[in-house]
Amino acid sequence: MEGKTCCFIGHRTIINESIIRQKINETVQMLIKIGVSTFYFGSKSAFDNIALEIVSEIKKQNSNIKRVYVRSYASYIDKTYKDYLLQLYDDTFMPAGIERAGKASYVERNQKMVELSDFCVFYYNTDYVPPSKRNNIAKNYQPNSGTQLAYEYAKRKKKTIINVYQSF
Repeated sequence: MEGKTCCFIGHRTIINESIIRQKINETVQMLIKIGVSTFYFGSKSAFDNIALEIVSEIKKQNSNIKRVYVRSYASYIDKTYKDYLLQLYDDTFMPAGIERAGKASYVERNQKMVELSDFCVFYYNTDYVPPSKRNNIAKNYQPNSGTQLAYEYAKRKKKTIINVYQSF
């Protein structure tokens, strides 16, 4: 029987890092007990990095855990880059079709991670507002948070969501 799956998605910056580390550790331990063995990671956030560190540490005592880096760019990667990634992860792939997404590649990658997962662990602060882009023509334009978009997508897909931001 193949194990269950989990993805991690969160804001680029976090507050209360020591508490978040503890909550991620407790969450991962609980998920492993109920059969999760594959963990999907994106990149570019402090939350992703902390989750990867914790899962990697737990993997030292539980070798059946698989860490998968889901790329949002570079459908083809050379051996050097792949070897680098495989020092941190057990596998990597870029979902089909994302190469045509342009700036939305992170959004589509996150959606694919949600679709592949039984559980979605988020660091999602509902009050978080991403910084406005400089030199934006539309003066009042405020981009949506990628984490917010993924969280709402996971809710629509009726995934089991664990938001470690709300846990403290």
